[in-house]
Amino acid sequence: MIINKKVFSLLKNKKLKIAFAESCTGGMLSSAIVSISGSSKVFSMGLITYSNAAKNSILKVPNMIIKKHGAVSVQCCLSMVNNLSRISKSKICVAVTGIAGPDGGTKKKPVGLVYIGIKNSKKVKIYRYLLKNKGRRYIQQTTVKKALVLILKSI
Repeated sequence: MIINKKVFSLLKNKKLKIAFAESCTGGMLSSAIVSISGSSKVFSMGLITYSNAAKNSILKVPNMIIKKHGAVSVQCCLSMVNNLSRISKSKICVAVTGIAGPDGGTKKKPVGLVYIGIKNSKKVKIYRYLLKNKGRRYIQQTTVKKALVLILKSI
């Protein structure tokens, strides 16, 4: 069974709803679930908050966090996932922010740096990954796979 189908089945069997706030994956994570027939039973919403302005206006990530730590940071990811939880009321919430490249990376925050936040009820965990820079699509697809694995582990 493909991992997205495993996630779907587990969510369905446990009668759980999931929501996503995506930046660098641009909706690919949401698509992994909604591509499955019957996904409305488990999927409540997917927000693509790609720009800093969207993170601020939709997810209410404080400007101070973005200015001080950047959009690709533990602090931003934590704010994204916590605020998504308030907006969606879903049992499982996932936030993704990162640098998919090929531009935008720095020595401190290189292309391939990704944060994935998972909130299950009140428990929140943020994961940091530094993925190989094998191109934008590779980074996005790998991030989605990692997020799906983390979701499975968190349920």
